[in-house]
Amino acid sequence: MKGPKISTRREGVTLRQGETRPMASIANHDAWRKEMTPTDMQGKICLVTGSTRGLGKATAFALAQQHATVILGCRDLPRGEAVLAEIKAASPTATVDLLLLDLSVQHSVRSAVREFENRYDHLDVLINNAAVFTRERTLTADGYETMFATNHLGPFFLTNLLLERLQAAPAARILTITPPSTTKIDFEDVQAEHKFRALQAFAASKAANLLFTYDLAHRLAGTSVTVNAFYPGLVKTSLMREAPAPLRWLNPVFGQSPEPVAQSVVYYASSPKVQGMTGLLFTKGRQPMDSSPYTKDRAVQQRLWEASLALAPLEEVIPGERIHGENT
Repeated sequence: MKGPKISTRREGVTLRQGETRPMASIANHDAWRKEMTPTDMQGKICLVTGSTRGLGKATAFALAQQHATVILGCRDLPRGEAVLAEIKAASPTATVDLLLLDLSVQHSVRSAVREFENRYDHLDVLINNAAVFTRERTLTADGYETMFATNHLGPFFLTNLLLERLQAAPAARILTITPPSTTKIDFEDVQAEHKFRALQAFAASKAANLLFTYDLAHRLAGTSVTVNAFYPGLVKTSLMREAPAPLRWLNPVFGQSPEPVAQSVVYYASSPKVQGMTGLLFTKGRQPMDSSPYTKDRAVQQRLWEASLALAPLEEVIPGERIHGENT
């Protein structure tokens, strides 16, 4: 079933969720790149997960340079403090905050949200950037497979718990960093207990990012919150350091430096030219791209939502109490 039409507010072009068409105002890549000029973000509150290294760190730096209030979501306090000091040294007038956040542990996520709510009355931009890859099957403190828990359940939990603060902003944006994975989720074995293959488990967690992005965009249609994904391409990060050769060499050898890619992330997090666009997968310096039909399947999206709620109930409940997801 196709989602509702969503106006891009650009040359009258209309898109359905997860569907892309060429835009008259960006007929070629060069024209698109010229349009990607920085936008001053003074007064905007932005939370970036996985912000102590790689693309997340570069994005935090870029946001600070555009005068945003930057909140570093990180699980390692000393490393977070070091990045905060680096940003302040580079931009002395920058407003930077630190939020302890381990996406693999639901208690940590809930505590971080409470701390955020104590400090801020709204959130303008949430960038779900943190991700992990593990060669072996490992479990989190909650007993869940690490990649599924960190790459999908964590952002699912964090984003939903922050929705009240996001909806309190005049026009909030949620942007999730993910590749256009085509891997299907085995709902009979989402924790990969019976059959674990590292690359497949990782790819399934990234497909879950797209499914969640499109589903949440559908659920928030007509509100002030837009929900999109961003594919950065190959970036020089340590994310795939445990992957088998030659895959683990691709990013260091062929990847782009995080800094120029971060400029694209900031563009989609701030530019008025993409205001109101939702349910899309963007790429660096290009128009929105298509993703697999599987990720746009409403039935699969809803099934993932229900499965996620069962593993990460949004409300604190007594053991055994069932949480029912939205059935739209």
